[in-house]
Parts: sequence; C-alpha cells; structure tokens
Amino acid sequence: MREKYIERKLTEAVKKLGGLAPKFISPGLDGVPDRIVLLPHGKIAFVELKAEGETLRPLQVRRKRQLESLGFSVYCVDGAEQIGGILDEIQSS
Repeated sequence: MREKYIERKLTEAVKKLGGLAPKFISPGLDGVPDRIVLLPHGKIAFVELKAEGETLRPLQVRRKRQLESLGFSVYCVDGAEQIGGILDEIQSS
C-alpha cells in the first residue's frame, strides 16, 4: 500500500468524525510526523504515515519520543486497516 493512499484514507476518516488532519510542516524542525489529527472535544494526536512495511527513520523515532515525553500521542501508520483503531484510541483518550 502506498503512503499517499493511506494518507488520503486517514484524512477522509478524520473528516467523517468531524475533525481535521492538516499536514504538519515545521521549518527548522526535521522529523516531525506527517499529520496532526484534531478531533472533536479537544482530542489531538500526531500521525506519521509510511508505505506498508516501512519503519520510522532514527530522527523520526527521536521526534516521536520527544512529543510523547510532552504528553502527546504519536502513531505510525503503515496500513489503511490501522486507521479505525487509532482514531478510536485517540477519541477515547
């Protein structure tokens, strides 16, 4: 599965829940996740999207740990079938 396909499925699923999934671009801060997921009731998480079977680069792992140490949830998605479970987890947090 290609990353762009998974990314499109994520943004569509978030929109159906009444949320937003804007692209996260941070000049000067490399390794940030691809999308910020904003759901109703103040639910927020970061999502890094990968093609099926791909893993995080070392800098992305460090950035993930940094965001998690600040109390944010960070997910790595490499399959469209993971999206529903992750969104359920974000909503219940």
